[in-house]
Amino acid sequence: MNWYYAVALLVCAILGYLLGSINTSLIVGKFYGVDVREYGSGNAGTTNVLRTLGKKAAAFTFLGDLLKGIIACLLGKYIILSAMAIFGNDIFGNVISPQETGLMAAGAFCVFGHNWPVYFGFKGGKGVLTTFAVLLMMGPLPALITLVFFILVTAAARYISLSSILSAVFLPLSVYIFSMIGWDMGISSVSRYLLFCIPLSLLIIIRHKKNIVKLINGTENKFSLKKKKGDNVK
Repeated sequence: MNWYYAVALLVCAILGYLLGSINTSLIVGKFYGVDVREYGSGNAGTTNVLRTLGKKAAAFTFLGDLLKGIIACLLGKYIILSAMAIFGNDIFGNVISPQETGLMAAGAFCVFGHNWPVYFGFKGGKGVLTTFAVLLMMGPLPALITLVFFILVTAAARYISLSSILSAVFLPLSVYIFSMIGWDMGISSVSRYLLFCIPLSLLIIIRHKKNIVKLINGTENKFSLKKKKGDNVK
């Protein structure tokens, strides 16, 4: 691997991680004078913000977590394009789709930053929204189909955690099945997409291990647009 290419990918990863570490829920919580990790489920994510701080705070958290994933991917592509402009296309050798590789590096590390933010003691959220944003940039159609699946499961079961876990399984599985039957998903490479999204999907499932136990025991909180009594902060 050309060292210019390695450095460019390293820059993508570092900037993606630093951007992902900007945890919106914790920043929003500061305006309310609270750390959302000390309330409700203890998760630094949109659902817990909704339960503890309400709809307005949750909306800002939702947008922040979504946008940082999108921005990280765009940043990754821009870094690779800039490297190509400065050093020439030859620095990437035989690498297939170097811009997409930059997107993947920045996007993946943005998700890691959200889960383990350097600015907040490496204790972040589960990364579902940020992962969705990154996968949306990788392939809009599979991500949007998964979003529909997520909404349907949430409407039927009213468990955000269950919807997140099942969606993490559904995405790579659906991409594989659709590719087998010849449906064009608008992805440059199905194998590269699966190699990218499967680890992120597994990470979502692993991050929900406590929720899985609660679902099995029947103690998991159901989704509601109202603050949960006892958890909310005034």
